[in-house]
Amino acid sequence: MEPSGKVSVVQLRNLVRSYIDKHLYKTALFWAEKAMSLSNDELQDVYWFAQALFYTKQYERAVHALISRGLHENNLACRYLVGKCYAECKKWQEALDVLEMEQKYLKTNLSSELWAGTASKKLEAAVNLLRGLVYDAMDNGPMACDCYKEALRNDVHCYEAFDQLTSHHMLSPNEELEFYKSLPFEEQCLPEEIPLMKYLYEMKLQDSEKSVKLPTPCESVSSSLDVAVCMAEKQFSKCDFQLCYKMSSQIMQKDPLHSACLPLHISCMVELKKPNELFFLAHKLVDNYPDQAVSWYAVGSYYFLISKYEAARRFLCKATTIDRNFGHAWIGFGHAFAIEGEHDQAMAAYFTASRLMPGAYQPLLYVGIEYNKTNNPKLAERFFNQALAIAPDDPTIKHELGQIAFQNGNYVKAEKCFKEALEKVQSLSAGIILATWEPLVNNLGHVIRKQGRYEEALEYHQQALVLVPQNSDTLSAIGFIYSLLGNYEQAISYFHKALSLRKDDTFSVQMLGQTLEQFSLAILPDEPEEQVPLSSNVVNENVRGQSMIDTSIEDVSMET
Repeated sequence: MEPSGKVSVVQLRNLVRSYIDKHLYKTALFWAEKAMSLSNDELQDVYWFAQALFYTKQYERAVHALISRGLHENNLACRYLVGKCYAECKKWQEALDVLEMEQKYLKTNLSSELWAGTASKKLEAAVNLLRGLVYDAMDNGPMACDCYKEALRNDVHCYEAFDQLTSHHMLSPNEELEFYKSLPFEEQCLPEEIPLMKYLYEMKLQDSEKSVKLPTPCESVSSSLDVAVCMAEKQFSKCDFQLCYKMSSQIMQKDPLHSACLPLHISCMVELKKPNELFFLAHKLVDNYPDQAVSWYAVGSYYFLISKYEAARRFLCKATTIDRNFGHAWIGFGHAFAIEGEHDQAMAAYFTASRLMPGAYQPLLYVGIEYNKTNNPKLAERFFNQALAIAPDDPTIKHELGQIAFQNGNYVKAEKCFKEALEKVQSLSAGIILATWEPLVNNLGHVIRKQGRYEEALEYHQQALVLVPQNSDTLSAIGFIYSLLGNYEQAISYFHKALSLRKDDTFSVQMLGQTLEQFSLAILPDEPEEQVPLSSNVVNENVRGQSMIDTSIEDVSMET
């Protein structure tokens, strides 16, 4: 029979575990301290005492309990717990010093009474994940990225590390795919587990074109909300905001505060202009999570949507203060400056977003748009090409490059870029062109008209009119082409339609007057029946054509 003292320690240890499982942390702390006293500070009792202190948010006491006994120097679990406590206190350098100590001494002293074998590898992954989070907090993205990669190599199940890499766009799409293929699934997963692991991780990759098939034995996992969020993100990347909003709304009905879905759902509300729904969601978030960045991001997005840009900037700035790595808020912050012509401040916000998300093309795209607005097309093209290097097939980037070529008078290159963008849009949406891409179709009509192919240009403008029927710009463009073709009656009709939608359309007013004049001359019986051309200054330089081609697909969503 074991001594009664020993039995009492075992009983107390069981009590500590039991009360921690029941979330009665103060009770667990009380008995952990007694177990530690009876065992004369055995390693496992001191460790669980420190754990109970951590759960009760007494971080400094937990650090002292471990460091004063020197346990952090030769035990990985204790070192990790000390690092966690420092991180909770936002003492980033102290946390890093302790965690880097692990790198110096781990190879010579890996023995641990608490963790061994496979569990030790998982603990190493946790340490690397924590190091990555600390580096992120210290604004050292490259080192954080390396730590997350190392965490996944040690433990392929460490989803948090994978989520940090993908959600924060720390790698380009090609780098993501290459790293994903290098993960040791076969070594660390059970054979029947591998298809599910690969499916779940593939869904998180940026390559929206990739069709990920769900393995047959795991079909029921399709009901997972995390999987549904990934599918909704794919629709958002295709600019199918209606379908994305429908999917995100279904997720929010099942889990009203799903953290991964919230930024996406907010972005859809902004795109689809739903201020009432966004107002209620923002209030709900602030009431429930006043200390989280996404709550104030929702508030800032609401004010952006109702055109109160100063208030939007204030709340988006608060979101970035709470979580400096929240890329959505930085992009929204930039939009709130850009829409009021504050180009320098907008670019500063986009550059910060680009640094925080080096694998995302959107910040570079927006920087290019701002440079183009400030009449610096060379720098704009440079940033568009940088964005294109990250996302070679993205139609939005190709559209912006086509616009730069149009402004430079290179209509052949502009047409090539626009057509490549349109082909990509059709491939992403199974041949269907969404209303979001109406400016692209219209701009393709403009550049073809500039090359004198009026009938072909007319087809594109009519296609754009089907996508967005009540667009005065499209109607005036169609009227202009009819006037160039000498079909003055049709031209007059379309100019009237354009002016009925927008009475201050100076181009339509000017063209209507000239077309009426030409039409009256053409039908005079005493005049020859030959067509009287429009004034050369209008034919050579379409007043509306230039302003219409300047219309970019500027994504005012708070994503990527």
